[in-house]
Amino acid sequence: MGRHSSLKSSGKIKIKRNVLKRYERIDVLKKAEKWKDGDKAFGLPKTKIEA
Repeated sequence: MGRHSSLKSSGKIKIKRNVLKRYERIDVLKKAEKWKDGDKAFGLPKTKIEA
């Protein structure tokens, strides 16, 4: 018995995510120079997704 074609998953995400992981948010804050090394990773400000 095979797997249905709708259940196959590819290795890459095809749809654009609207939520960033914590490390991705820190990268955005570093680029905007709003993050300093040693800052806490909890309670981060909201960030916009780069287009």
